[in-house]
Amino acid sequence: MPSPIRRRLLTALLAAPSLSRARLASAQDAWPQRPVTIVLPLAPGGSTDTLMRPLAQHLTGVFGQSFVIDNRPGAGGSIGHGQVARARPDGYTLLASTNSSYAIAPHLYPLTYDPEAAFAPITLIASSPQVLCVHRSVPVTDLAGFMDHVRRNPERLSFSSAGIGFTSHLAAELFMSMTGLSMLHVPYRGGGPAAQALMSGEVQVNFADTTTALTLVQSGNVRAIAVTSKQPSPQFPGLPTLDGAGLPGFQSSTAYGLLAPAGTPRPILDRMQAAVVTWLRAPERRGWLDSSGFIPIGSTAEEFQRLRTEESAMWGEIIRARGIRMP
Repeated sequence: MPSPIRRRLLTALLAAPSLSRARLASAQDAWPQRPVTIVLPLAPGGSTDTLMRPLAQHLTGVFGQSFVIDNRPGAGGSIGHGQVARARPDGYTLLASTNSSYAIAPHLYPLTYDPEAAFAPITLIASSPQVLCVHRSVPVTDLAGFMDHVRRNPERLSFSSAGIGFTSHLAAELFMSMTGLSMLHVPYRGGGPAAQALMSGEVQVNFADTTTALTLVQSGNVRAIAVTSKQPSPQFPGLPTLDGAGLPGFQSSTAYGLLAPAGTPRPILDRMQAAVVTWLRAPERRGWLDSSGFIPIGSTAEEFQRLRTEESAMWGEIIRARGIRMP
């Protein structure tokens, strides 16, 4: 028969796992107890900034702790992704990423992390089609005229992008693949600098996210030609789609997602997903999203993972077919 001391020891050992689980559950329920960093692997000033900063303010109000945006641009977003992949999976480091980084960059850049295994998806927040925009010096007003102008001036028109492999780059590659036309690619470090290059006339063409295109067109220096979604854009009433104006099947968009380091406790991920969906569904938010060019989504983690896999396969095929490589 065990001695009283051995009985107490045995009881303590049996209780230890329960106590550990209780402490873990308590820590998850109490999260966050300090500021949360949202790594944004892009330069400030682009559409991702436009979307994430008001969302971060909302999350600050919901959880009572600051949600701080930390811009970490470079290498198609893989620098910021690598930072988050190495972070502790405790809910205090999150990743705001676009399909340019989570679905496209792995086909172009040497990575220090496994793009599938390193991250836990939280939600696909929203998407934004691109708008084919030209500088006012380009003498065209519609897609047919633009295609004819490019055909008559092979490789004399240049297009800007947020960088090699970003959706603003691959939308143009898809366009050239489908039309057999040729333009010169000028990559910049982010959507903001790429948009400024078009506005100033450094380049003549840009496939800009809708929210950026709105600002460009309002400047008076830029003309919108067509939208890359299959549905018309409410931000550009009357503007045709590339699909309907002569390029059947053309479709491209920028998708904005929220992820965390793999291993982040599911209750924290679920609370984050619910808070984002609440923000997207607020009646006063819908008007702002529409006017800014965002299509709200608010997916489940499982839906986000499925779409991430599908996009990676689609853009990977375009990259291989066009022979796109890093210099």
